[in-house]
Amino acid sequence: MENPDILLIFKMIIIGIVQGFTEPIPVSSSGHVMIASQLLGLGEQGFTFAILTNTASLLAILFVYRKDAARLAANSLQYIKTKDSTYKSDFRFICFIMVGSIPAGLLGLLLSDFIADSVSMATIAIMLFVTGIALWLIRNREGSKNEKTMTGKDAFLIGFGQAVALTPGISRSGSTIISAIAVGLNQETALRFSFMLYIPVSLGGVVLGVSDFWDEPDKAELAIPYTAAFIATLIMSYFSLRWFMGIMKKGKLTLFTYYCIFVGALLLIFF
Repeated sequence: MENPDILLIFKMIIIGIVQGFTEPIPVSSSGHVMIASQLLGLGEQGFTFAILTNTASLLAILFVYRKDAARLAANSLQYIKTKDSTYKSDFRFICFIMVGSIPAGLLGLLLSDFIADSVSMATIAIMLFVTGIALWLIRNREGSKNEKTMTGKDAFLIGFGQAVALTPGISRSGSTIISAIAVGLNQETALRFSFMLYIPVSLGGVVLGVSDFWDEPDKAELAIPYTAAFIATLIMSYFSLRWFMGIMKKGKLTLFTYYCIFVGALLLIFF
């Protein structure tokens, strides 16, 4: 006879792997988690689970970009103290991250319940089509802007792309990278800005979700399954981001176009 606790742990590890692998790449982690949960018979995962796994992805992303984050923070403080132009570009980049975080922060607070109530497999399928088509449209664009030449307007438009990704099926990394390339950023800067933009929004979600976590009625029973999912997400997010960075350098984003359209078609056929 199967032990239901062991089975639940196994299922949660699978969900964690799905979340971790799909968070950094442009295929919608929230959409894939919903698909995997339904296939495994787990139903919709709660807000507490989302906070835990997003925190795991955040830690992995922070680790990968730890040198950039440390440099940006240190140089921004130096600029504030000294007004030395040597540090100005890093200070501006931090400001752009703050500007880019505004749209998703506002829409997340205002529309989170509406978005959650309006999600279906058909919605995810359609949004995957949208993501795939958008990736195809920017496949040959080679921007020239970098951290020193991007503008506040660029940052806000990229942030709006992140806000659109609140809908499951629209990839957060995909929408921000697509927006960044569309406004003229080169691929290296687009990738860095996309994942730096993830940090404040994710941290905000963690802060807002702390009370929900402590109020979770089944947290004692779910402690081990959730911990297993957290570890799986952490490890997979790290390796997925490293892999995606290599994909970006090779300019092969069209791979995700085909994938999004394929999965979207499967959802429409079988769900």
